[in-house]
Amino acid sequence: GMESSFGSDFGSGGGGGGKLDPGLIMEQVKVQIAVANAQELLQRMTDKCFRKCIGKPGGALDNSEQKCIAMCMDRYMDSWNTVSRAYNSRLQRERANM
Repeated sequence: GMESSFGSDFGSGGGGGGKLDPGLIMEQVKVQIAVANAQELLQRMTDKCFRKCIGKPGGALDNSEQKCIAMCMDRYMDSWNTVSRAYNSRLQRERANM
């Protein structure tokens, strides 16, 4: 699962005689956290939008349900993008100050 790949990532990338670069490790941790957040967000978004849009669980989605889910996910992704843009620009500022 995630643990094995997480551990193996740490060693690689430094290459400086096996010395670990703390900055690099922090970057990798941040990436892992961002990935986990994205997965959780998708999960929540799917749950919320399905609950909001689908009255009765059936074999297939009708047209209005599909439209509702698409709109709902669009709005969700918009706010997600806003947040991650803000986060990324903060990361870049921190990097510039290092």
